[in-house]
Amino acid sequence: MAAARTSGAMTPDPVSRDVLDADAIRRAVRRMAHEILERHAGADALVVMGVHTRGVPLARRLVADVEQIEQVGVPAGELDVALYRDDYARIGPRPLARTHFPVDTAGRTVVLVDDVLYTGRTVRAAMEAVIDQGRPDAIELAVLVDRGHRELPIRADYVGKNLPTSADEVVRVRLREHDGVDAVSIEHSMGER
Repeated sequence: MAAARTSGAMTPDPVSRDVLDADAIRRAVRRMAHEILERHAGADALVVMGVHTRGVPLARRLVADVEQIEQVGVPAGELDVALYRDDYARIGPRPLARTHFPVDTAGRTVVLVDDVLYTGRTVRAAMEAVIDQGRPDAIELAVLVDRGHRELPIRADYVGKNLPTSADEVVRVRLREHDGVDAVSIEHSMGER
């Protein structure tokens, strides 16, 4: 836990608290891999798509676990949803990331992977992007953290950690591929929204 120095004494930092460390993240991803395999009785018809930015390395980790458990290859891709977002006009243009579908999605189940499920708007955009590429049999959602506060009727099929939060809190996911460390923390937004 972070601490702040005040008058020579150590006091807890009220702004941020860690909720998942590297081991907890690893266990959550591994558990989701088992849940996916149990639901589908294997991995033959799966395509795993990571939503940029932190959903991509989480998808790679999930696929690695599925492949280790099942001893079969699983197609994995990445998805940039920037152009599908309904708040594009408000947030303005952003640099585009790579979108890559490794196989045709027809006749398969696409598992979208993202770091945090909050309002549901990113997931809605991701579903539209997938449907623009073809017609999968099903689209499922795996998230590391579900923090609630949905604005759209979207529910994750696989959740690493349910983490109820208030509207003035921010869930910060850090992954070693982008941030050099695996950790999830809750931070107070200090009035920002």
